[in-house]
Amino acid sequence: MKQLKSFALLLIPIIGFSCSSSSNEQTFDSSVLPRMSQEQTEKVIEDFIMAEDGATIQIPAGFYELNTQLILDNKSNIIIQGAGMKETVLSFKNLKTGGEGIKLVGNNLTIQDLTVEDAPGDGVKAQHVDGITFRRINVTWTNGDKSKNGTYAIYPVQCKNVMIDEVIASHSRDAGIYVGQSENIIVKNSLAFGNVAGIEIENCDNAEVFNNVARNNSGGILVFNLPGLPKSDGAKTKIYDNDIIENNHENFATALGEGPNGNTVTMIPPGSGVILLAAKEVEIYNNRILRNKTTGVAIASYQITGFPTDAPNWSPYTSDIYVHDNEYDRTKGFPDLSRELGQLISIYNAHGKAKTQDIIYDGIWDESISKDVTTNPMRICLSEKGMEDLFFTRFDLTEGEDNIKAFADASPFQNCTVTVTTNVSAMAGM
Repeated sequence: MKQLKSFALLLIPIIGFSCSSSSNEQTFDSSVLPRMSQEQTEKVIEDFIMAEDGATIQIPAGFYELNTQLILDNKSNIIIQGAGMKETVLSFKNLKTGGEGIKLVGNNLTIQDLTVEDAPGDGVKAQHVDGITFRRINVTWTNGDKSKNGTYAIYPVQCKNVMIDEVIASHSRDAGIYVGQSENIIVKNSLAFGNVAGIEIENCDNAEVFNNVARNNSGGILVFNLPGLPKSDGAKTKIYDNDIIENNHENFATALGEGPNGNTVTMIPPGSGVILLAAKEVEIYNNRILRNKTTGVAIASYQITGFPTDAPNWSPYTSDIYVHDNEYDRTKGFPDLSRELGQLISIYNAHGKAKTQDIIYDGIWDESISKDVTTNPMRICLSEKGMEDLFFTRFDLTEGEDNIKAFADASPFQNCTVTVTTNVSAMAGM
């Protein structure tokens, strides 16, 4: 198969821009809170440093201006307890060194009832934690130039038994709620807005994402598997009962330096509801996928990025996908042209130029399984009610940029199901 290297040569001389009507949206005004004294602020820092296993770190109501990170290193059974998201605010605007505002390492850790603002890197990062709960925390940035915001708001990585519940994540220049290289995950009852990616599950096993609102991001909910990471292919994710609405925000991600993967979210076209990239065993159902101007659901293999695809214990193909019983509304303007995937969707879709699509499939498949994509070798199963009224496009990129084809026929991908089995019972008591 010829690789699709770049769409740069195909650009029509129209430049598309995405604008957000609520780009400065905030959950509340923290400036009204009383400023805590240096002594009170140093008490919070000391409590983190001196915490023993089993401790509860109480952070009273107020606005704390911190110039150092808050770190728990190899602690167990710790609760970090604020007075409420609108009552306890930890501001890291004055932090000049270090990445994350709060970093947590250990076992059975909980952080709840507080807000984190303006961390120079990630808002709250948990790494190598078995049993981590984020509950009723708000992580955001208040900068005018959003490209200078931190990378991830809520960021558990290489963790087990992850609970994210009733959180708010906004204005991150990568993902608001990001779970990476982890296993046994629940993300529920949460709000992600104003980010490049609202909620992202990356190289993870056994995840359920439900009862969330992802709105006004560039992309609503993402399931990615990237090469070259310590944990390779992830599998088994369920995305259900979410409101994935008007994710039409401009993509303000910036490149994170050189490397084989670049910064993959820079490629997300504004107006993307759900994006699957090299994803395995994903079920998407009972979601409201509304007014995302480029596409509701994008099913793509890693080759679409143009990045190298050689990596051990990893496959670039998206496979075993079941999309069913979702609600769509494509009445929100025209597809975005600022990113190459958006250009592909806009120019080459099967329903006429500049038409928003409900579901797109890049049509890249493993030819060692079958020489014919219409045999559905990657087991992409679509079972939406009223499928005949939805805009579906499968692309044929096998002949390269000079002869891209698009097909509206979804029948090869219907009349099948995929069983995705998850078990998150380990988090029942978290």
